[in-house]
Amino acid sequence: MNGQKETSIKLPKTKITSGKLDALMLTETPTKITVKKINFYYGKQHVLKDISINIRGQKVTALIGPSGCGKSTLLRTFNRMNDLIPHVRMEGEVLIDDRNIYHKETDVVELRRKVGMVFQKSTPFPKSIYDNVAYGLKIIGVKDKNLVNQIVEKSLHRAALWDEVKDNLGKSAMALSGGQQQRLCIARALAVGPEVLLMDEPCSALDPGATAKVEELIFELKNDYTIAIVTHNMQQAARVSDFTVFLYLGELVEFGSTDKMFTVPKDKRTEEYLTGKFG
Repeated sequence: MNGQKETSIKLPKTKITSGKLDALMLTETPTKITVKKINFYYGKQHVLKDISINIRGQKVTALIGPSGCGKSTLLRTFNRMNDLIPHVRMEGEVLIDDRNIYHKETDVVELRRKVGMVFQKSTPFPKSIYDNVAYGLKIIGVKDKNLVNQIVEKSLHRAALWDEVKDNLGKSAMALSGGQQQRLCIARALAVGPEVLLMDEPCSALDPGATAKVEELIFELKNDYTIAIVTHNMQQAARVSDFTVFLYLGELVEFGSTDKMFTVPKDKRTEEYLTGKFG
C-alpha cells in the first residue's frame, strides 16, 4: 500500500524484560511528529504545560485523560487548527518529519492536507456521497475526471464504505447512518493523500456496531498512516492504540506503550484514572 512498509522491530536473542521491550518500542520505530516543550494558553488560561512527546510513524497513539485536561487542544496543535481560535498563544515547537509546522513560512493549507482530521461529530457536507469525497480534490486543483473517480472509489474502499454506497454515490450524504457518515468523513480526509490522520473522539456519538467498524478501520489504516486519536473510552484506547499519552490538568503524566501503561503504569495517577477512581 503506497509502497510503504510498517517498521519491524528486531529483538535481540537475549531475554527481554517488559521494561526493556517498552524502551525498544519507543526508540526503534520512526518518529513522525515531535512535540517540544509545548505551552498553550487560551487567553490567560494555561492549558498545556511543557509537553514533549514523540509520536511514531504508522502507529496509533491514543490521547487520554479527564475532560478539560488538554487532549483535544494538543491534538489540534498537530495541524494548527487552534489557529482558528481567537486569543490563543503557543510556545514551543511541533515538528513533522523534522520540520517545524509553526515556522512563519509554513503553508497551512498544505499542512492540513498532509495532516487530515476527523471530528467528534461527523461533518458530511450537504452534498452527494461522491461530492463529499471529491470536495478536497477540487480544492487542491485536481481536474482529471477519471483520476477523481479513481481516488473517490479508492478512498471509499479504504474507509470500508464502498460496498455499502457504490450503487448510490449520487445520494445525499445526509441520508447515511451516523456510522456511515463518520466513515465518509474518513474517506474525505483520505482522498487528498494525508500522511497523518487525527481523530477527535470519532466514535463518541456512534452505537457499538458502528464503533467496532471504525475501530477495525483504524487498525487497518495504521499500515499506511500515522494516527493520533483522542478518546474517553479506556477500552477503546486499549484495543486500537500502540502508544498512549495520559494528560492530567494540562500536564503530561505518562507516555509509553499502551500494553505497558495499561498493565504496569508508572504513575499512581495513571493507575487511578485507568481504574476509574477519578475522571
